[in-house]
Amino acid sequence: MWHRKQTNFRYWAVDNSRELHKRPLYSPRVTVWCTIAEFGVWGPYFFEKGVTITVTSDRYCDMLQNFLQPKLDELEEDVWFQQDRATAHTSHHSLSILREMFPSHLISLHGDIGWPTQSPDLTPCDFFFWGYLKAKVYACCPETSEQLKEATQQEVAAIPPAMTRKVMDNFLERLQECVINNGRTLSDVIFKSF
Repeated sequence: MWHRKQTNFRYWAVDNSRELHKRPLYSPRVTVWCTIAEFGVWGPYFFEKGVTITVTSDRYCDMLQNFLQPKLDELEEDVWFQQDRATAHTSHHSLSILREMFPSHLISLHGDIGWPTQSPDLTPCDFFFWGYLKAKVYACCPETSEQLKEATQQEVAAIPPAMTRKVMDNFLERLQECVINNGRTLSDVIFKSF
């Protein structure tokens, strides 16, 4: 039979124990958008107005028109655009802009090719980019949002096009595996070092 004796502990300290110690509840955060393709990474684009803000349909459309469209205008390739099912991405306004920018080349909810809801193993940003970028950025332990943004910009700029080509080759292998499995989840996820 257990008997627990209650014991009070007293800790003596040099500092006033009733003093209020203020520290931030959360680490610094930014809301960032990037796109990855065989030719490299475009971005980062930070959603902010002095502070980090939520991505709404209007803000997403503004980014598409003022950040992505000028980059597309410089590119002379036929490009497909893939995105997830976030509400801001799939609003009527967003989709109408994307259909204009990527005629018959939109992979999204209600796009030219529908995209499965839960498919992170088939999305290059999910299976590679965000994890890779976070590991690199947080290795330098940014303490402010400005340091976080600067580290993000540096790490995105350091990603060589050869790496993104390998990622896109791996993406095609994953798609082929998905077709072989009749759309079911990948039985053996394809991992490669990039």
